[in-house]
Amino acid sequence: MALHVMDEANHCLQCKKPRCQEGCPVHTNIPEAIRLLKEGNLNQAGRMLFMNNPLTTVCSLICNHENQCEGHCVRGLKGDPVHFSVIEHYISETYASQMTEGPAPKNGMRCAIIGAGPAGLTIAVVLARYGYDVTIFDAHDKIGGVLRYGIPEFRLPKSILDDFEYRHLRLKDIHVRPNIDIGKALKLEDLERDGYKAIFIGTGVWRPNTLHIKGESLGNVHYAIHYLQNPDVYHLGERVTIIGAGNAAMDVARTAVRHGSHQVTCFSITKKLAASDYESSYAQLEGVEILHNKKPLEILSDGVVFCDVEESEDGKLTPIPGSERKYLSDSVIVSISQGACTTLTDSTTGLEVSPSGLFATDEFGRTSRPGIFAAGDAVRGASTVVAAVAYSKKVAEAMHEYMQSLPKEEAADPYANVPVAEDIRIHAEATA
Repeated sequence: MALHVMDEANHCLQCKKPRCQEGCPVHTNIPEAIRLLKEGNLNQAGRMLFMNNPLTTVCSLICNHENQCEGHCVRGLKGDPVHFSVIEHYISETYASQMTEGPAPKNGMRCAIIGAGPAGLTIAVVLARYGYDVTIFDAHDKIGGVLRYGIPEFRLPKSILDDFEYRHLRLKDIHVRPNIDIGKALKLEDLERDGYKAIFIGTGVWRPNTLHIKGESLGNVHYAIHYLQNPDVYHLGERVTIIGAGNAAMDVARTAVRHGSHQVTCFSITKKLAASDYESSYAQLEGVEILHNKKPLEILSDGVVFCDVEESEDGKLTPIPGSERKYLSDSVIVSISQGACTTLTDSTTGLEVSPSGLFATDEFGRTSRPGIFAAGDAVRGASTVVAAVAYSKKVAEAMHEYMQSLPKEEAADPYANVPVAEDIRIHAEATA
């Protein structure tokens, strides 16, 4: 592995104007990381990567490198680019096991993070570096959000997220409250009452978009976001039809193959796939069939009726009469992206949202309620992890600026003179 990594590093031209860095949404200093590695300063390179992107280990595995860093590499103009994903993963994974830095000195201010997905985790780490007392609330039992519950194990091992919780959260004294869906038992007003000076909302998009066609409620139909959360509980059968052809659809298809389905087909309504070439090529390599220009008309208990569509130069799709055909399948999975849940917005006044339920913010993540910020998929809809990290870093700085602008309060403890209750166990031992 090390030899392979160094081979890639040695291909780097150390460009004075690095196109690779320009192509990275978080502007990772790729030439510098490679230079440090080649000079034997792996830990320094790792620290630099994590300071720039707390999710660097994750991004090294699941980023769309072909369109970002590697897609902009000057070597790729005439041949193979430098595969920085391999280098980044080696540096970040090796350095992560040595991270032992504890929490920064507390500045006496408390902030809340709602949602432990990419946006929430990024902001939690950035604010903890400033010394804020950070608490993360998440509706799931473990951190990660879409990273844990929407990306298969073979693409992103859960051990990386478990290590993140230890290295970034526990060591930095960031509190996590799992299984808390803000908007139900606890509301935003409760957090404000308890002294959280700023609140970040990064609840993601967990409500699957629907087709609104006949047969969608039948027992053989499932949604991609639900299937990926726990594929072991589904029994899809031999033949699986997947309606949609984005990266999530490819994840579903490859997961279904690994769970014993032998005939898996993705149906795309357009000629060009929404999925990246990288993801679709892996799916096809593993036996997944992809059909183009197919529109679903009705779902049946034993398959789906599709018709062909004609695609004009301006992107308009027109069904072709007489092209209807039934494709047999045991199960159908709908994978046409997700929308926002409304648990939080339904229970909160003064939070403006778009017609689709996404939070309305300015460019720095400020919502219509002072002190409440939002970012990630809950603002922009389903997007990439690295895009969420890039935007969330800017929002974290805006939160820091906001909290520092608040009038300083005296940390008065109203119960300072209340006597401490005697430890019952000690008392029992003394009188035994």
